[in-house]
Amino acid sequence: MAYDRLRPSEPGGSGATLAQQQNHEQPKAKNNNRKIVILSVVAVAMIIVSAVCAGLVIGLREGGADSVGTQVRRKPTQAISKTCSKTRFPSLCVNSLLEFPGSLTANEQDLVHISFNMTLQHFSKALYTTTSISYVQMEPRVRSAYDDCLELLDDSVDALSRSLSSVIPSQDGGNGKGGSTQDVMTWLSAALTNHDTCSEGFEGVSGTVKDQVTDKLTDLSELVSNCLSIFAASGGDDFAGVPIQNRRLLSSDDDLSGESVDEENFPKWLGRKERELLSTPVSAVQADIIVSKDGNGTVKTITEAIKKAPEHSSRRIIIYVKAGRYEEDNLKVGRKKTNLMFIGDGKGKTVIAGGKSVSQDLTTFHTAAFAATGAGFIARDITFENYAGPAKHQAVALRIGADHAVVYRCNIIGYQDTLYVHSNRHFYRECDIYGTVDFIFGNAAVVIQNCNIYARKPMASQKNTVTAQNRKDPNQNTGISIHKSRILPAPDLAATKGSFSTYLGRPWKMYSRTVFMLSYIGDHVHPRGWLEWNGNFALDTLYYGEYKNNGPGSAVGQRVRWSGYRVITSDTEASKFTVGQFIYGSSWLPSTGVAFLAGLQV
Repeated sequence: MAYDRLRPSEPGGSGATLAQQQNHEQPKAKNNNRKIVILSVVAVAMIIVSAVCAGLVIGLREGGADSVGTQVRRKPTQAISKTCSKTRFPSLCVNSLLEFPGSLTANEQDLVHISFNMTLQHFSKALYTTTSISYVQMEPRVRSAYDDCLELLDDSVDALSRSLSSVIPSQDGGNGKGGSTQDVMTWLSAALTNHDTCSEGFEGVSGTVKDQVTDKLTDLSELVSNCLSIFAASGGDDFAGVPIQNRRLLSSDDDLSGESVDEENFPKWLGRKERELLSTPVSAVQADIIVSKDGNGTVKTITEAIKKAPEHSSRRIIIYVKAGRYEEDNLKVGRKKTNLMFIGDGKGKTVIAGGKSVSQDLTTFHTAAFAATGAGFIARDITFENYAGPAKHQAVALRIGADHAVVYRCNIIGYQDTLYVHSNRHFYRECDIYGTVDFIFGNAAVVIQNCNIYARKPMASQKNTVTAQNRKDPNQNTGISIHKSRILPAPDLAATKGSFSTYLGRPWKMYSRTVFMLSYIGDHVHPRGWLEWNGNFALDTLYYGEYKNNGPGSAVGQRVRWSGYRVITSDTEASKFTVGQFIYGSSWLPSTGVAFLAGLQV
């Protein structure tokens, strides 16, 4: 996390200060190219939205949209009032629905579709208008935040488009195509997280660019929140902050019991090919692209490999990165680069490194040594490292916003903000994760299983916090689940652990949600277990749980007494945070080939 979120830079510290910002004008050619690409994307999105809207209105009300005469009466119908009563922002819900064609004759189910459509149109307009100021001269920190927003708004338009196509009824009376209930909840949750990240990137700065972008973001967060509320209310239940367990509203034959695994103990969301790939020696892997610094491969750089990979691939594209240290600027697997699998020669052998930090007038989002947002991303046998060091504060080694992402047998090394589990659904298995402050943070639905999590020696004024989860809305199906892992001190901390306190987590946002289950917790963890963010903030609304952990730091007798903290004693409650139920991994993990535990125990 970063000072671009107006929060303490580290527990017990004085916070990072912004470096002197220098004027920085992006080359016009680069700006124009980015503008042309994004405008093309937005134009297509706007056309699709308009077409969908037209189809919806015709389906809802024969004879077309409401006439001018009917728009004069702006009293909500019973269906609108009932639908909006389920939301966190009912006035905005009513007003926004009344402005949408067809809403006055729509029933409650129709209003679900209309709320998605209307929200998508608002996001598409925000992206289009935000792009229009790309030519403006900006200081480096502002440019970093602005570029984040363009990427995040574009990702949100895509997520909302997929959500809408999944809930619109088909002509034969069935449900739409594209995703399950959990898919839609995930995509809406990601869109809300994207908006927050965009907005927070401008915190701590001022000027006309911030004012213009902020103006274009007005009400977007609340609109997505209302979509979440409306959709979640159409099925499922929740208790005391435990994940919403929605029934399947959309067509699917998936088994969601959470316990189904095949004879090889692999979850079903990874196909047999990927399953084999993750257990196959690297020498036997048939790679599509080989990266070798010495020129004995297809390409010499990872950047070239990503560029060479096809867009929107429906088959697995294998990129083998030979041993070596790769430090390249802006390494990112974008949203259009789907189903890419990166295989290295092993931890410490294939190293992807970077040294960016917020001290360079960058947002935290922009500091990642490696980032991935393309769905189906897999990394195996690679080290991801940010070497900026503790004095540079927020510096991300690996950021993932990809859905159905898997990170297997990797090292993830940094200090503050090491692993950014930004959004969507992730699974981490047999990884070593190193850091100090908030070093596993973000708002994905993530299960970290059979990993070693090492707290390092922080700066003199700091406290270590393993997690900082930023669930903002109670309907987001997100959180951090650490299952059958080991919470350990790194050697440098072990030598001086009496001088530093380490906590399991602290709440970044109001509905922060994190659990530790069946894990070993070392004696470097403070007996209180968890740390406040700022006074009483979120202590009643968060969900922090511990279930049958072991080790000298696992005793719960002296743990915090917050309303939101609980010692989980129910197997049923704990099971909601497993691979099978929390990230519905049994439907997608088998295809990746990563071994995993779907339930609580073998």
